[in-house]
Amino acid sequence: MTRTLAAVCTACLLMPAAGVTAQASMPDTPQQSAAVAAVGLDDPAKKEIAMKIVSSAENSSLDWRAQFKYIEDIDDGRGYTGGIIGFCSGTHDMLELVREYTKRKPGNVLAKYLPALERVDGSDSHEGLDPNYTKDWKTAAKDKVFQDAQEFERDRVYFNPAVNRAKQDGLRTLGQFAYYDAIVMHGDGGDATSFSSIRKRALAKAKPPAQGGDETAYLNAFLDARVWAMKQEEAHSDTSRVDTAQRVFLKNKNFDLNTPLSWKVYGDSFSIK
Repeated sequence: MTRTLAAVCTACLLMPAAGVTAQASMPDTPQQSAAVAAVGLDDPAKKEIAMKIVSSAENSSLDWRAQFKYIEDIDDGRGYTGGIIGFCSGTHDMLELVREYTKRKPGNVLAKYLPALERVDGSDSHEGLDPNYTKDWKTAAKDKVFQDAQEFERDRVYFNPAVNRAKQDGLRTLGQFAYYDAIVMHGDGGDATSFSSIRKRALAKAKPPAQGGDETAYLNAFLDARVWAMKQEEAHSDTSRVDTAQRVFLKNKNFDLNTPLSWKVYGDSFSIK
């Protein structure tokens, strides 16, 4: 995961932030209403596409389900990164995930690490986790209960808030994905590179469809703001997940993320037929 550490290192920031849940004026023209009523990113087939595109950037693979077991320290200052969405020991969401797993299955193989995860939260420390945490994580990843907990936390913290906010802004599936990919990388909070701040920067340049704006112009403004946020940190400085993926879809006017799709991320080519 590559979220900004400050954006997600406290429990309160894991709750949908004001910028995500605030009610926006809904579309008031038939065209805008139809856009929101159309199949969105929360449709199972579209969600599967979204997970594959994100996995292409996060894991260089379309097989996102293979990432339940993924865990390593990628030396980005966020401790261990693991799972289907890149939960981090330093940004609170890994702690929340293990808490959810333990609520569902007390005494699981990761439950004993909860005190250590609480101590290292907000840092890149492995204290209390080494030497067996990564091995036990991979063991847990074989458990359907842990897999379900990962998907639940992904939806609760990232997917649902992003999609709901995008729908309120009158955005179709591509815009909903752009919001989701942004919140996956940057988290949400009060800092300048968080999802809500990226959206605010875009709103200063263009209006979303729900406010009578042009969808293409607004999405270009949002992606411009996203690129700016990525360039504020060296770990995010390669902006190809925007430049040679999302902008390609936008240039093709593929607002519904219809297949076939072809894109590049970090120099690798991917496609969904």
